[in-house]
Amino acid sequence: MISVKNISKSFSGEKVLHNISVEFEPGKTNLIIGKSGSGKTVLLKSIIGLHEVDEGSIIYKDIDLVTMPQKQRSVLRKEMGMLFQGSALFDSLTVEENIRFPLDMFTSMSDKEKLDRVNFCLNRVNLNKVNHLFPAELSGGMQKRVAIARAIVLNPKYLFCDEPNSGLDPKTALVIDKLICDITEEYHITTIVNTHDMNSVMEIGEKVIFIHQGHKCWEGSNDEILKSDHKELNDFIFASSFAKKMKSSIDQASS
Repeated sequence: MISVKNISKSFSGEKVLHNISVEFEPGKTNLIIGKSGSGKTVLLKSIIGLHEVDEGSIIYKDIDLVTMPQKQRSVLRKEMGMLFQGSALFDSLTVEENIRFPLDMFTSMSDKEKLDRVNFCLNRVNLNKVNHLFPAELSGGMQKRVAIARAIVLNPKYLFCDEPNSGLDPKTALVIDKLICDITEEYHITTIVNTHDMNSVMEIGEKVIFIHQGHKCWEGSNDEILKSDHKELNDFIFASSFAKKMKSSIDQASS
């Protein structure tokens, strides 16, 4: 579990996060949603320590990241998996080399152990016979799956995903959503997904945090979100054609 307690963050005197508190639970897909510029990306980067907060606490395993010594932070980061918006694969490395990269950096495993782990992760994301291909030879969805394999290769306790469905068609996005959800549940990972995709919210949003102008304005599940009477949240979610269809179905069912 990750407990965020009363954190605030400013840039050049302008406050971007305002006294946010939330708990992210293991074994669940925790989603941060909000409009562009709402502060959700700053919140995610603060949670993983890329931004230093002005005040508040970010608790991992009863230890505060904010006051954690650098050496201890380095140990903690080995327990984190990152899925970046653009996959962030190394173009000059093969699929196998991309996934193996964290193992080379952070472990003393033998070459055989590394290869076994790479193949295990590739199999887990349903990719076979792609070890020696380069990222440019893969589709966008396959690149995302390779990025997920790399993110879990160190068997992380925490998984952070920044707009994982960016640039993907709806069908492929559903595949990536399900994969993130399944891996989270299977390995009991604390997963936090930063997204503006309402399809993802409705598919995998077991816990959803809505950020508006740097404030946490709503918290709940995907079952509860369409029943909310929060104006800003409704303005956000019903801008999605998917959500409009869902709202219409609910209204028809209740009439």
